[in-house]
Amino acid sequence: MQKMAAEHGLDARLFHQAFINFRRFVLEVTSVPADLHIILNDICCGAGHIDDIYPYFIRHAKLIFPMIDCMDDLRKISDLRVPANWYPEARAINRKVIFHAGPTNSGKTYNAIQRFLDAKSGVYCGPLKLLAHEIFERTNEAGVPCDLVTGEERTLMDPEGRGAGHMACTIEMCSVNTPYEVAVIDEIQMIRDASRGWAWTRALLGLCAKEIHVCGESAAIDFIKELMFTTGEEVEVHSYKRLTPLTVLDQAVDSLDNLRPGDCVVCFNKVDIYSLSRQIEARGLECAVIYGSLPPGTKLSQAKKFNDPDDPCKILVATDAIGMGLNLSIKRIIFNRLVKPNVNEKGEKQMETISTSQALQIAGRAGRFSSKFQKGEVTTMHKEDLSVLKEILGHTVDPIETAGLHPTAEQIEMFAYQLPDATLSNLIDIFVSLSQVDGLYFVCNIDDFKFLADMIQHIPLNLRSRYVFCTAPINKKQPFVCTTFLKFARQFSRDEPLSFDWVCRHICWPLAPPKSIKDLVHLEAVHDVLDLYLWLSYRFIDMFPHTDLVREIQRELDDIIRQGVRNITRLIRATDSAVTDLQEKQKYRPGQTKFGAKNPSTYGQDQKQSGQLMENSLANRLVREGLLTPHLLKQLQKEWSRDQEQELANQNTLNKRYPGNNSQVQKNKK
Repeated sequence: MQKMAAEHGLDARLFHQAFINFRRFVLEVTSVPADLHIILNDICCGAGHIDDIYPYFIRHAKLIFPMIDCMDDLRKISDLRVPANWYPEARAINRKVIFHAGPTNSGKTYNAIQRFLDAKSGVYCGPLKLLAHEIFERTNEAGVPCDLVTGEERTLMDPEGRGAGHMACTIEMCSVNTPYEVAVIDEIQMIRDASRGWAWTRALLGLCAKEIHVCGESAAIDFIKELMFTTGEEVEVHSYKRLTPLTVLDQAVDSLDNLRPGDCVVCFNKVDIYSLSRQIEARGLECAVIYGSLPPGTKLSQAKKFNDPDDPCKILVATDAIGMGLNLSIKRIIFNRLVKPNVNEKGEKQMETISTSQALQIAGRAGRFSSKFQKGEVTTMHKEDLSVLKEILGHTVDPIETAGLHPTAEQIEMFAYQLPDATLSNLIDIFVSLSQVDGLYFVCNIDDFKFLADMIQHIPLNLRSRYVFCTAPINKKQPFVCTTFLKFARQFSRDEPLSFDWVCRHICWPLAPPKSIKDLVHLEAVHDVLDLYLWLSYRFIDMFPHTDLVREIQRELDDIIRQGVRNITRLIRATDSAVTDLQEKQKYRPGQTKFGAKNPSTYGQDQKQSGQLMENSLANRLVREGLLTPHLLKQLQKEWSRDQEQELANQNTLNKRYPGNNSQVQKNKK
């Protein structure tokens, strides 16, 4: 039966699923169809053969997998074995590919950009908005008119709106139809990224430029050569060495008391960022804070604060977000931990030791050539991690072996023509299951796409609009962002433009400065929502018409977030005030007798109130989610208590020295 099913397009996986479903149908249905009942009875009595079931099985299989009838057409549409042929305009010209290979801080990108500046026309494709902004500003400062294009922003230098000869963009936004003299593709090693690798593949195979300058790790050289062999294009390699020395120290830092100016402590989650920044400032040191979900403007302001030699801030606490896109004057990189959260192929969250590539990317930020520190150092916070770090950095970077691909809107539309009743999420599943790739490629992770597709499945949208909405770059871990995304899609489906007033009403604008970490996290989510509006506005201009007004309040929000980040230690102290208050109340509960015994009549009520307070506490939620350990929470509370005692002692000393001031304070208290 499996062999016969294969002739109808059912591979082993689909056959197994269809078989399980068919068996469940036969065993659980109230009444089996008469003709099938007769066949089953004949087989049981020895008067029939098992193969006699096949017509009924395949009929049932077609109900669950409607694509069986058009399997050949679907296989042709989902054939991804020769993606180079998707870009006939690029194949029509003889492109020269130059690979600038080297570690961080080796000048590889600088040399590629110099060729970009000298060309009559060019495009820079980077992985981050910050990098695109940097090249945009540097190019215009050099006297070469350059436009900026990111998912959320278009800046044209010509006042009449004509495009400049040069463009800096995020890699997803590069045009594969516009001819250029020079194209620069930065961080080419990201071609193997499980989520975004397809964008580097598309740029490398599809850009219509006479010269393609590729920048990245040496581990990608052989693979890029092999990939370009399939297009008939040769690769010229320029290798670079690091411009300044980088030393792995023989001693760990051990204590925050041993921090020095120019230090950057690298963490892999925001909880550690909050904890360490609080502990550092408790020691009388100012520190800057940078992590991924901060708006670009806030990241730049924190970087400027840290880099400014006249600013008292000499310490930086950051996530691996510093690995790309920011010019920082760092003397020593200190890894707080060497493990970071990661999502495996099954979608499960797990902790993994950082790779050699990641460690080198982060460590390489120390001793930048253009900074005041001409020698870089790297170490760990804890002794037990230092030998592990040395082992990681001692390994060679794993060679890149595959490049990412992603189904296009046109391919999904052709699928939908064959399967008109299938949902977008199902279309994607079927496409991936039928897709054929050769050994050089893989299909990128589509979980985020499917998550959004399932979220808006009940909203009536045409397929192309639905596809565009599902490619929106949103953080699905932010409930507020997901809820607003749903509201955007619903309003769009009604053909009602999303006005500035509508947006302000839904984000409750204007917003107050944050009073706690929870408030700060919400403001970051609102900033993401405004980014989403701007991203959609460039794809549906008429439906998202008020980009200038939204951008204006986004700038205001950026300033509010900057203010919050500057006062981050105060926010941390305020965040857990509910827990501290609860602990104080528990010392003297109204339901206790004089000697501390609980009054049975009030015990249940106290427990309920206590539970509600703890349930609503951000600290308790972080503990439940495994982002903050109870031990670390107690440690933070002890430090806050010590700070409060120190402040009280300082006030008492002040009162003794200036008695008049003391009486004035008492009067103010009254």
